[in-house]
Amino acid sequence: MSLDFLQVSQQVKTLGDKAIQHQHDLKTKLVETHELLEGWATEIEPLQHKVHEVVRNYDQTLRCALPFQEALNTHHPLPPLPEQVTVIAADGSQIFADRHAEVEYSLVNIGAIWMRYGSAEAPTTSIQSQLIYAEQLEGMSDDRLSLQRDLAERSRLLELASQTPPPVITLTDGPLELWTTTLEEGRVAGEFKKSLDIYLGVLHQLCEINATTAGYVDKPGADLVVRLLEVAKASNDDLSEMRKYRPFKGVTDIELYRDLLPPGERSAIFGIQSRSSKPYQGELGLHFFYLNVGRDEHPYLARVEIPEWVVEDSDMLDSLHAVLVGQCRMIGARAYPYLLHRAHETALVSLDDKEQVTQMIVNELRKRGLEVPGSSAKQYNKDVSGNRTRYGA
Repeated sequence: MSLDFLQVSQQVKTLGDKAIQHQHDLKTKLVETHELLEGWATEIEPLQHKVHEVVRNYDQTLRCALPFQEALNTHHPLPPLPEQVTVIAADGSQIFADRHAEVEYSLVNIGAIWMRYGSAEAPTTSIQSQLIYAEQLEGMSDDRLSLQRDLAERSRLLELASQTPPPVITLTDGPLELWTTTLEEGRVAGEFKKSLDIYLGVLHQLCEINATTAGYVDKPGADLVVRLLEVAKASNDDLSEMRKYRPFKGVTDIELYRDLLPPGERSAIFGIQSRSSKPYQGELGLHFFYLNVGRDEHPYLARVEIPEWVVEDSDMLDSLHAVLVGQCRMIGARAYPYLLHRAHETALVSLDDKEQVTQMIVNELRKRGLEVPGSSAKQYNKDVSGNRTRYGA
């Protein structure tokens, strides 16, 4: 037995008690957030000014939604699907370097899939695999490899979109923003800046070919709009303590919008106020909206991130809105874009895949008369004991 289930069961009961109180507090806070959303709905410029005042005078790290052009309580009905559009999705997977393995290497695997609405052709898939070894591994932390994977996803989308007749929609899983905490905070700041510059160039080229580009965030836990409402509620005295001022702490945007967006509808579009979003200027400015991709019996909200060039084109925006809802309804009750799901399946690297690549490298080195050091004692004993049942265990 690997757990003391008696201890865990006692802690689960405590968790249940706290959950009841949390639910009660949440309902009380939601009433006020809904009232604030309605009360400040059309106060776009005053809210923008208040957010900028907080950032300028009190908290440069403030991360929240920024009102853009639409009333805060706006919701848009589901538009019709476009007659023709190509949708391209890409996702990545990786093998992280493991110093306990027989040989040390990394690998980035990018899966892509595309389909043409208005065509009878089946979706097409592709895979690109990059092995990273020897001197290429120098300084290759897990964060750097993840950043390299994200950049490869975006670059692959640009490559495919450039070869496809318009109109084109490109999709990635997760935020549109390229962001990695430890790299951005200075541990490998130069590497992050270099990757960010490349990514901004990718976005510029996607804009130049007029491709609709979006990042799809499933089950988002952010409180960007809720934080904006906290700014709206704050008095002048509260503004100076904005980092600590959290009257709606625990409330997420999903909870705020759950009863406000019928299935198929999207929210107003917001900008993003954050330090990390500053490099995305002009046509690359980052925006988002919430979208109910579920059905009456199974409502389900996602956050969709888009650049400003998509925001400013109503046809692009409507096509993206309709395609995402349609894609999610292809999956069933567990709403998620079909092509992103397929891209993930295409890119996924399993434990068996990892072991096969390892054996290929070992065999190649031995064939050339080179010595293979073998796995560490720790890894050997884990393997012998049978505890290694999944990749990364």
